[in-house]
Amino acid sequence: MSEILNDRYQLDKKLGEGGMAIVFQATDLMLERTIAVKILRKAFSASGAFQQRFKEEARAAANLTHPNIVTVHDFGFDHDRLFIVMEYVPGTDLKEIIKNHAPLPIPQASRLFVQACAGIGYAHRAGLVHCDIKPHNILVTPDSRVKVTDFGIARALASVKPDERTRAIWGSPAYFSPEQAAGRAPSPASDVYSLGVVLFEMLTGELPFMDSTPQDLALKHRYEEPPSPRHINPEISPALEEIILKVLSKEASARYRTADQLGRIVISFTELEGNGYLTEAESPSPPPDPSLEAILALEQRHPPHQWLTVLLGLLALISVGGLIPFWLWVYFQIN
Repeated sequence: MSEILNDRYQLDKKLGEGGMAIVFQATDLMLERTIAVKILRKAFSASGAFQQRFKEEARAAANLTHPNIVTVHDFGFDHDRLFIVMEYVPGTDLKEIIKNHAPLPIPQASRLFVQACAGIGYAHRAGLVHCDIKPHNILVTPDSRVKVTDFGIARALASVKPDERTRAIWGSPAYFSPEQAAGRAPSPASDVYSLGVVLFEMLTGELPFMDSTPQDLALKHRYEEPPSPRHINPEISPALEEIILKVLSKEASARYRTADQLGRIVISFTELEGNGYLTEAESPSPPPDPSLEAILALEQRHPPHQWLTVLLGLLALISVGGLIPFWLWVYFQIN
């Protein structure tokens, strides 16, 4: 008989597992709908500090409503295990697509990547940093819609005791930013770096840095320059390579500031390079986050200096208009 959590969520089948948690396809018996339930392993659930931080992060993630972010429905504690209830996303994760098909064609990679940037950029605008961007956390539906998952869990892990952190912190070192590898607090620019690693892997089928131990891999992220992606995949243009290498800069200030900005850059590149982002018809794909296209269109049609000129003109008109009554009063006083 299937296990039921909190007398509501029936676990139907296991979808996958990792060092932190096991994910199940499940049924919400109250609402009669298919959901996904991620159950954290007891080693993490036993920490009181982690439980509290997990609840805080789950609440924050539940407030994120975006077509490219997995919706969080609920969270709870049952049978000495923390769990989080999310929308069920059919399909696979980006890591499986990379394993089976990389290097991906540039138009396909662009469509998927820009959607990931849209979801993560929305979280950045809401004041949240993902901290654990990797292809495993980027889900792709059969109709090529991207859903980013696991917001907040990496931050919650920071609350566990230092001697309990090692396995969790080194869960995905291949995608860590240099500042994360150095133990510093992540920022939106840290997510941008991790997105750069994902894009590098999508277009080359390889990671920019590899090593046998997490510690040595962290040192490479901090000090070694990434290899040229064009040397691995000649289909990558010099302009696209420049974007990738900028995102993989060691200093956070040298990267694009947010995922939104990176998404706008990739949209602009794919349109200018004629990679068919908006016209390619291999498979149906939703458009990128409307906010990205709207901002890009606004920047193209109304550059900042034009707005400044209009504003100064309006101020001048108001100033002159305000002087007309004064000069009329002076004229009648004289006459």
